[in-house]
Amino acid sequence: MDTQPLPLDGVTVVAVEQAVAAPFATRQLADLGARVIKVERPDGGDFARGYDTAAGGLASHFVWCNRGKESLAVDLKDPRGLAVVRELVAGADVFVQNLAQGAAARLGLDAATLCAAHPRLVAVDISGYGAGGPYAHKRAYDMLVQCEAGLVSVTGTAEQPVKAGFPAADVAAAMYAFSGVLAALLRRAATGRGGPVEVSMLDALAEWMGHPLNQAMHGSAVPPRTGLAHSVIAPYDAFGTADGERVLLSVQNDREWRRLAEQVIGRPELADDPDFATNAARARNRSRTDAVVAAALAGLTGREALAGLEAAGIACARLNSVAGLAAHPQLAARDRWRVVDSPVGPLRALLPPITLPGGAGARMGAVPALGEHTDALLRALGMTGEQTSALRRDGVIA
Repeated sequence: MDTQPLPLDGVTVVAVEQAVAAPFATRQLADLGARVIKVERPDGGDFARGYDTAAGGLASHFVWCNRGKESLAVDLKDPRGLAVVRELVAGADVFVQNLAQGAAARLGLDAATLCAAHPRLVAVDISGYGAGGPYAHKRAYDMLVQCEAGLVSVTGTAEQPVKAGFPAADVAAAMYAFSGVLAALLRRAATGRGGPVEVSMLDALAEWMGHPLNQAMHGSAVPPRTGLAHSVIAPYDAFGTADGERVLLSVQNDREWRRLAEQVIGRPELADDPDFATNAARARNRSRTDAVVAAALAGLTGREALAGLEAAGIACARLNSVAGLAAHPQLAARDRWRVVDSPVGPLRALLPPITLPGGAGARMGAVPALGEHTDALLRALGMTGEQTSALRRDGVIA
């Protein structure tokens, strides 16, 4: 089979980005073949570089969001540094930024300004709450937006709301920015014009809240926080086993309940018992239902419980750890792991979820050191070694 080119080969992206939302969006573009030039501050770069040292001495967030990019360390507050970025943008197809609200506009790097100057450019502004409205200038860290979007109110237990264990607002905004860029590039292919794209973290996460949001808007009670349980389905929860492993199962209909009662619980009479025979009855008697299931699984090892549930055709899973995910047999069997280069050496990395036909995989480039590509990029713009040295001496580049 002939290997097809990556779909974004030949597309150049310039990104003035930090943290997660914009970097994760542009990493998707890099994986699909785009050249992504990441603009960073000379004094430390993207502040996500300093979050931790968990990835072999590098920050785990940064490694996750920034492979396959070129790092340009330049001071945008210096007119000479800003001129470099503007020259790069003039030759780019896409520009992405997620600076604090108003900062890009003060530099002339907001989407509206850039698209007016470069009609073929697709320019993306990512913000916390959008360009207008009373929240436009509020600080918008992921956890704060999760709270404002109501995600925290429906996540956790009855006693304790909790935020998602990953940056859900950042990731939501990143994926809409990514799809927005692809849509705008398609439109440009048809019309010859790019244009601005705006994505806010609140808008993105509010869209993902569609199920409880529609319940609340249309007069129904919002489902209560139920931990791993389901608000209207029973049994649907995690249960302990004899060796300490927790196993999740979900019974979606009364046929499945009959199989569970007969083949796993060992009490076939429960299939016709009025207190258990229907989902409505089981949900009404949730504590009794869960107790029956818990008693049956408590005498089995996790492996035995999963085997019995699978044999009975009951949906089930392990309550896996993050380390367990890293060793997941399904990911290994489907060859989803690769190795990428980095300033600290090779690092294991997961292939992106988009699998394309024709043998075209993801590019999976190296994680860049701060300013690693600065000199090469400046040379490509026609700058001499003497000019570059002067900028470095003055702290404009690093």
